[in-house]
Amino acid sequence: MLNTDAPLLEPSPVTATDRMAMTLFFAIALHAIIILGITFGQFDNPPPENILPTLDITVSNRSTPPPDEADYLAQTSQDGGGNTTEKVKPTQAIPEQAPAVTPQQPTASPTQVVSTRVATEKVHQEKTETPETAKPDVTATELIERSMEMINLNEQLNESMQAYAHRPRHIYVSARTQEYKYANYMSEWVKKVERVGNLNYPDEARRSGLSGKLIMDVTMNADGTVRNISIMRASGHKVIDEAAKRIVNLAAPFPPFPEDILKEADIMHITRTWEFSTTNRLKSR
Repeated sequence: MLNTDAPLLEPSPVTATDRMAMTLFFAIALHAIIILGITFGQFDNPPPENILPTLDITVSNRSTPPPDEADYLAQTSQDGGGNTTEKVKPTQAIPEQAPAVTPQQPTASPTQVVSTRVATEKVHQEKTETPETAKPDVTATELIERSMEMINLNEQLNESMQAYAHRPRHIYVSARTQEYKYANYMSEWVKKVERVGNLNYPDEARRSGLSGKLIMDVTMNADGTVRNISIMRASGHKVIDEAAKRIVNLAAPFPPFPEDILKEADIMHITRTWEFSTTNRLKSR
C-alpha cells in the first residue's frame, strides 16, 4: 500500500549536458586568466606634483694660467676672450622697447555762448559752415577747344622731337686730338692751309715786318665747304687776322668727310693757332 502523504519530486530542468557546459566555461576562463596574465589591481598612482625642476651646471676644467692683472672675477681664467681690445664689462643687451603711444587728444566740441537777459537764458551754439565749392559747368564747345589745344601741343612736341633728332651733330678737333680718323683729316687740312698761306702771304705784313699769333675756329660742312670762320683770340694786327680768314677761303673747298667721320659728325670745328713769323712764313699748330 503506497504512502500518499510523501512529497512528489518534480524533475529538474538542468540536465547533465548543461552542467558539463558550465564546467567547461569556467575551466576555459580560468586557464585564459592564467595564460594571458590578466590581473586585477588598482590604477598606477599619478606622479607627485611637487617635483622641483633640475638645473644643469657645467664645470669648466681649463688650465689657463691666470693673468697678471685680472679685471673681473670668474670661475676660471679666460684670457683672450671677446672681440675688443678695450676693457669692457660684460653686459646683456636689453630688448628695445616699443615707442610710447601718445594719447589722442579729444576733439573739441563746438563752443557754446550762454547769455542771460531779463531772466531768460538762451543758448547759442556757434556753427561753422563749410563754403560750397562751385563746380564750373563745362560746355561741349569748351571740351572741343581743350581737345584741339591738346592736339596742337602734341603736334608741337612731335615737331620738336623730330627737329632735335635731325639737328646736325658737331665734333670739335684741335691740335690735342689724338683719335686717328680726326687727327688724320686735320693733318691733311693743315698741310693744305699752310701751302696756300705761304703762297699767298700778306704783302702788307711782309713789307711792315709784322708778326703775330691768333687762335681761329673754322667750321666745316661734311662736303668740305667752309661754314663759318671766327677769331677766338686776335693777334693784335688786323692785317694778320684778315689774312688768316682769306687764306682759309682760298684753300677751300677741303676734302669731304670720310665714312668713319660721317657716322659720328655732320659739322666739324677745327681750332688751331696760326703763327705769322718774321721770316714771312705761316705755320699752324
